[in-house]
Amino acid sequence: MKPLGPIPAGFTAIDGVLAVGGKPVTTWVEQAGDTPLFLYEAERVRARVADLRAAMPGRLALHYAVKANPFMPLLSLMDGLVDGFDIASGGELEIVRGAGIDLSRVSFAGPGKRDRELEAAIRAGVTLNLESEAEARRAIAIGDELSLTPRLALRVNPDFDLKGSGMKMGGGAKPFGIDAERVPELVRHIVASGAEWRGFHIFAGSQALDAEAIAETQGQALDLAARLALQSGAPLPHCNLGGGLGIPYFPGDKPVDLTLVGERLAARLENLPDVLQETAFCIELGRYLVGESGVYLARVIDRKESHGEVFLITDGGLHHQLAASGNFGTVVRRNYPSAIATRFDAPVEEEASIVGCLCTPLDKLADKGGFPRAEAGDLIAVFCAGAYGASASPANFLAQGPAVEMLV
Repeated sequence: MKPLGPIPAGFTAIDGVLAVGGKPVTTWVEQAGDTPLFLYEAERVRARVADLRAAMPGRLALHYAVKANPFMPLLSLMDGLVDGFDIASGGELEIVRGAGIDLSRVSFAGPGKRDRELEAAIRAGVTLNLESEAEARRAIAIGDELSLTPRLALRVNPDFDLKGSGMKMGGGAKPFGIDAERVPELVRHIVASGAEWRGFHIFAGSQALDAEAIAETQGQALDLAARLALQSGAPLPHCNLGGGLGIPYFPGDKPVDLTLVGERLAARLENLPDVLQETAFCIELGRYLVGESGVYLARVIDRKESHGEVFLITDGGLHHQLAASGNFGTVVRRNYPSAIATRFDAPVEEEASIVGCLCTPLDKLADKGGFPRAEAGDLIAVFCAGAYGASASPANFLAQGPAVEMLV
């Protein structure tokens, strides 16, 4: 058998059935009226934010990266929990607007912003994290045409990356941000233009579990921010230190030591150089805040054997949970945490693969894992489904359509 990833702590069974939000998942499936179904547990999100606030220095603001999960009820929940929101498209701007979020709390990053997106952001009072000199010129020109003062920050491509991160967003040639050595001149140009100078966005990597590496990278970001601010000759009103905190998905993964990260960052913020004394700082997290709150449920449609192997064929699949299938950047496929939801506390009885309903061998949610014996009608659960699931998967592949989503 191949090992399964670790199920997040705290999940229990009610009468043998996985419970989410204090009720067996069968209750939520009945209420939703169909499977597949994403359930997002509000209390887990609240608890994660509370734990993060307790561990991090009080001076540090917390932003939610909307790309992790833009489900409208979840954004409404987040509105009362975090200090700001970070978006990556004009579409996400409309989503946060629809959620009633104060757009002055929103920043907009992304290397390919179109003129209409820049205009919409400037009209809305959103902070633009600019990713090139050309984008800066376009934003300033649009602001002049509208007779509006754009709020402009620079996304910096740092000369370091986050060691051990799942996705490296800095260091070397990157489509993201402006190479650090070119930042000071552009800052001076922005300030001279009359735009509202908002500061730096320094994002070195994501999905890291090594607390030492995260703390080291945050320290490097602070050093870089101080150096660039001095070279620019302009005060630094704000600095987004990026994210980086990951969650355990795979066998052997361990949670980030949040205490260590918080203590190291607090020590750095208590001993800032003069140029950063008045700077406001934030971290930007998505997956870490919502990933473990989500459970993806699909129903077993058929149980079949082929050459001695058991396949549990479900009505779900990679069109909803691309990452769990291994097709979201994983080089070597490993199993996400998963279980038979309707036999959650039953012992392992067999080796089985959980597959989806698509006509491709890539459509596999669990490969040769150990499970209780399941039959047609049982529900399977894929955990850590709260981030980069529904909105990051090809829901319309083979015209299957999206899954139902619920915040419970």
